Amino acid sequence: MRVAIVAFSTNGCRTALRVADLFDGDDVDIACKTGSDSLGVPKIEGATATWVAHRFDKVDVLVFVGAIGIAVRYIAPHVRSKDRDPAVICMDELAHFCIPLLSGHIGGANLIADRISESMGCVPVITTATDINGRFAVDVFATENRLFIDNLKVAKEVSARILRGDFIGFASRIPFEGTLPKGLTLADGGEFGICISDDPNDRPFDDTLVLIPRDIILGVGCRRDTDPKHMFDIVSGFLADNGISPERVGSVESIVLKQDEAAIHHLARKLRVRARFHTAEELLSLEGEFSSSDFVKSVTSVDCVCERSAVYGGGELTIRKFAKDGVTVAAAIRKVLPRFS
Repeated sequence: MRVAIVAFSTNGCRTALRVADLFDGDDVDIACKTGSDSLGVPKIEGATATWVAHRFDKVDVLVFVGAIGIAVRYIAPHVRSKDRDPAVICMDELAHFCIPLLSGHIGGANLIADRISESMGCVPVITTATDINGRFAVDVFATENRLFIDNLKVAKEVSARILRGDFIGFASRIPFEGTLPKGLTLADGGEFGICISDDPNDRPFDDTLVLIPRDIILGVGCRRDTDPKHMFDIVSGFLADNGISPERVGSVESIVLKQDEAAIHHLARKLRVRARFHTAEELLSLEGEFSSSDFVKSVTSVDCVCERSAVYGGGELTIRKFAKDGVTVAAAIRKVLPRFS
């Protein structure tokens, strides 16, 4: 997980360092904007607005340690939608309160605020209606179970119906575990409902929210400085030719050697997933049969980047290497088993 933390005073730096410790093992970027003692926290050179702008769409979590007004002013120009914004959290400098500001459900800000509060002894200020009423939240369920929400407007209606007690049917084309929460009813049809399916057009209800399992892991490789649009077009064609909806893609994987390739990051952003990179040693540690290229091995030390990356991402290789115009792509599939807690 990529985390950015910014503070604005000495006390804020003290709190920011405690927060950073909670994300041990994650990619944490911590900084401050203060003329006083920063306790070793790196000081931002230049405008804080620029620092925030450079990180907003690149991190999973953005934590402000200071006044809410400061946080709101800095994030305002960058807010897009609940399925794209990072989890944004604000804490006061003395760690009395921890407040999720953006992406409370899909980005996990509410859960992260709870985690911080439990560890640091502060009060989590949760304001989302389903949470404070203790009711089922479809966006939390989707996020926790690797499901893509096909329509945020319909997802919002799910929450409204849950709170009103209106009918919500439920159907699933894949197995699931647990007991349906209050508000959902197993059904084959009806006026409104939720359907878990890998087909975006599977709509058994008059008004259907489709939750699509993100069960496809893409492994990719490319020539140096590949044009981002060129790569996206090739991968899009690969998915279409294999009957895979883009919404099913759960991550884009490659080798560390390619971690600065704009085309790979662009592909991940377009698919609304993370790009992850693995060392040659990690990829070579995999057992099994993979396609082999002497040229690729001479450049990367790995015989096949895309297939090994797809499998290392957590799936079983299902579509072997496809190569076209300097781009390679393979797909692995992982089991998605939704669970109601």
